[in-house]
Amino acid sequence: MNNNDIFKKLRVALQLRDDQIAEILELADFRISKAELGAFFRNADHPNYMECGDQVLRNFLNGLIIHLRGTKDNPKDPNAVLEQNKQALKTAKPKTQADGKPAAKAPAAKKPFKKSAPAKGKKPIPVVEKVRFKNGKNK
Repeated sequence: MNNNDIFKKLRVALQLRDDQIAEILELADFRISKAELGAFFRNADHPNYMECGDQVLRNFLNGLIIHLRGTKDNPKDPNAVLEQNKQALKTAKPKTQADGKPAAKAPAAKKPFKKSAPAKGKKPIPVVEKVRFKNGKNK
């Protein structure tokens, strides 16, 4: 198990988005872009995949401690922070495009195909033709 796997599992377990991870890393005075974060979470065979170094994971864990527990001067309750993250995910606004229009929705379910009756006097064309298999035996 490498650093990328650990990072992925922490992201899923704590239900963190990329922007939240970037904020957590900034708590440990480590700045990283969302694109660089996305490279850590890609499949290993993807061309833009990047190995997560020890320094990135270490800074993420240090920032996570500050994010969940707070500092000595200003302590926090970790369960309350996790609950806030869950509430933020539930009340997230729908994504919009750059021009302010709502993002494209998933396509609606297709209606079942309705077979039409064959025209009078015409023989229906068979859907499946008779097939002769040649499997190597001479008959």
